[in-house]
Amino acid sequence: MSQPVVRLLTRHPKTISISLASILLAGGGGAFAIVNLGPDIADQPVVTVTTPIEIPQLQAQAGLLDPSQLRLTRTDSTRSADTPESLLRRLGLVDAQAAAFLRSNPLARLALQQAGRSVSAELTGEQLLSELNVRWLKNDSDTFFQRLNIQRTAQGFQASLETSPMNTSIRMTGGTVASSLYDAADEALLPDSVISQLTQIFSSQIDFHRTLRKGARFSVVYEVLEADGEPLRTGRVLSAEFNNDNKTYEAVWFQEPGQKGNYYSLDGKSLSRAYLASPVAFSRKTSGFSMRLHPIFQTMQAHRGVDYAAPTGTPAQTVGDGVVEFAGVQGGFGNMVIVRHGNNHTTVYAHLSRIQVRKGQTVQKGQVVGAVGSTGWSTGPHLHFEFRVNGVHVDPQKIIQQAQSSPISPAAMAKFNGLVAQTRSQLQAAAQMRESNIQ
Repeated sequence: MSQPVVRLLTRHPKTISISLASILLAGGGGAFAIVNLGPDIADQPVVTVTTPIEIPQLQAQAGLLDPSQLRLTRTDSTRSADTPESLLRRLGLVDAQAAAFLRSNPLARLALQQAGRSVSAELTGEQLLSELNVRWLKNDSDTFFQRLNIQRTAQGFQASLETSPMNTSIRMTGGTVASSLYDAADEALLPDSVISQLTQIFSSQIDFHRTLRKGARFSVVYEVLEADGEPLRTGRVLSAEFNNDNKTYEAVWFQEPGQKGNYYSLDGKSLSRAYLASPVAFSRKTSGFSMRLHPIFQTMQAHRGVDYAAPTGTPAQTVGDGVVEFAGVQGGFGNMVIVRHGNNHTTVYAHLSRIQVRKGQTVQKGQVVGAVGSTGWSTGPHLHFEFRVNGVHVDPQKIIQQAQSSPISPAAMAKFNGLVAQTRSQLQAAAQMRESNIQ
């Protein structure tokens, strides 16, 4: 490099750098322009390149699948008018051999004779019966269920009767009262036994006959007892919340060690009374404990009980724990049940269409003792209910309101508070399900 060039670079380095950068940018711009002048990529031919992929042991895998058969499982419930053929058709089967076996086998006839039993069937790829199971309970309070198992074997169909324990699962839901509590329960797919428990739980706080308001909301967490994953019956309500007339009521089931379980508010106060508020759920009082004009004799007489109007066949339940003192027919009372409780208390359930207990039987609060009817001196279906103390008639409502259960002991409060924390989150989840159903 010559001495003048060196002196020029030394004296003016910045100027020379800027000049070089401008030249390079110009060159880049020119290159960019040249690229843009090239052919459009859309006009270029499309070339497809195929590369074979080999799956090791594909034939062996396919061979393993060939012997297998597709089997489908379908479920239904028995109906009163069922024949073996009609039941199998609902299960997607036309299988004369299976129908003949269901008709001739004694265990199968026994299992299918009652409506409402859970049935599941496994079908072969040819739509023939491979296996059939029928599940049911001997008694509503059972924790074990009966299972009839029928299988197709090389020697024909074989049947066996088994007894297995039920599993308990937890379900939660909620509803809003638009017209009636019954309709709200149906819309929420809530079983009748659960809604009946709800009315019992909150009976000391809410008068469901007179004060239930449109727009009342409820959330409930309850048990379901299942057989092989199929629900057979509902269990106990574990917790519940009811909002009526801008007032919120909450309840949780809790059982202290060695004591009988009970429902409590979330601050530990007992909600259950020794007696239910009413022997008939969702009924209305037609005559109270007072003087009245007798509907048959047309004379003024003292009415020494309370009448609840309800359709014939409506369950009548004992309002408290006790022992059946009388179960039979007694004059104008018709079919009648008398239950003896503690403290010399007795209750009377009269005009029943049927009696479902026997003398000497121990009964629990809420247990069905019969069904509403119109036997004896009665002008229509209703339940005549009496409360007696030392043999003397008293106003049932006064005794029921006074009979409060005991609160939680201080020793059990820590365990109870732990349960309450879990209960709040479950009720919140149930409330969210209710709101999503509304939307």
